[in-house]
Amino acid sequence: MITDKEKKNLEQFYRAILSIKDEEECRKFFDDVATIREMLDMSARLEVARMLDEGTVFSEISKETGASSATISRVNKCLTYGEGGYKAVLDRINKKKRKK
Repeated sequence: MITDKEKKNLEQFYRAILSIKDEEECRKFFDDVATIREMLDMSARLEVARMLDEGTVFSEISKETGASSATISRVNKCLTYGEGGYKAVLDRINKKKRKK
């Protein structure tokens, strides 16, 4: 269970992320706030989500990304039953790619 203090900290963190103006500022913020391992793990999960969203099979995702079956399953569960965060971000990324 998340405490009131933890909830307040999370809300502040979300507001901080929403205040980021561009990719360079985003990189600087996350370089300061997270370890390289945490950043690599989060970016790998996003890549797993992208591949799942495109219909790539688990074995191919594992082979290409090195992600464990547990990680792939967790990301798949989030894509299927989660809050829609991955899907929203992936849709925006794809929309920007199509505009280029």
